[in-house]
Amino acid sequence: MFQIIKPDTKFNFTKLYGVAAFLSLVVVAASLYGLFSKMSYGVDFRGGAEIQLKFTEKVSLENVRKELKDTGFSEVTAITLGEPGDFEYLLKVPGDESNLNSITEKVNETLKRDYGDKVDIRKIDIVGPKAGAELRLSGFQAMLWALIAIMVYIGLRFDFKYSPGAIVALFHDVSIILGVFAFTGTEFTLQTVAALLAVIGYSVNDTVIVYDRVREHEQKFPGRDLATHINEAVNETLSRTILTSGTTLFVSLTMFFMGGLAIRDFFLAISLGVIIGTYSSIFVAAPVTLLFDRFNKGSAGEKVSASA
Repeated sequence: MFQIIKPDTKFNFTKLYGVAAFLSLVVVAASLYGLFSKMSYGVDFRGGAEIQLKFTEKVSLENVRKELKDTGFSEVTAITLGEPGDFEYLLKVPGDESNLNSITEKVNETLKRDYGDKVDIRKIDIVGPKAGAELRLSGFQAMLWALIAIMVYIGLRFDFKYSPGAIVALFHDVSIILGVFAFTGTEFTLQTVAALLAVIGYSVNDTVIVYDRVREHEQKFPGRDLATHINEAVNETLSRTILTSGTTLFVSLTMFFMGGLAIRDFFLAISLGVIIGTYSSIFVAAPVTLLFDRFNKGSAGEKVSASA
């Protein structure tokens, strides 16, 4: 039978945890800096107008963007809706409370002037900056509640010594994805929140696979230390990890390159999440669990010495 990874691999992953920890700390720190200083929020989160259009014949989306930019809208986002033959688009134009009405009027005038009866403005949605800020807060709260729920699940499913590793790994994954979005100028939208929640689910599933095997080894070989259990568990699940992550990444990259602008940002986050989540299951969640286990044993030893 064809095997990518032999079942008896003996890679010493714990030996690399120091280098991996340093690398992760640097990347996460840079990502947090980008999140707070460079993140570009979409209309959903900072306020503006969303205008849904339908043309009676094929038009170039690039031309629509160019004409609106020539009119004075420098940050217009235009995406395709439905099938290519529907000629339906969604325009997102940022703005604030003082100019939202004038923005929609100006966009209407520009489109009617350039396309006349060929364009039908189907819907206009206006999001004020205050509502956008509340929506942004709700998005981050959704991710926070997901992390808390996962921490409780890991604690009940395995042992609470495993929970910190899972949470740190998820924080690591989400931070780096947001950092990539910030430094590449990709807008943070509701789609991004949905993608991050999907990444959280995928990453914790990968972590649970490793944790489950570690627990099996602890029950089977109670005399061994946790580092040995982790090394063996990661080696035994390595083939499954490569096959699952590789297949998922292939599909997400295909959708990223072939799916069009409407879903590109979503699958950018998913693709990053698969790569980073696979890395964090081995080089973040496991070493944090090992660190907490050693800390707890050290604290227990000090208490025994003090009582003696």
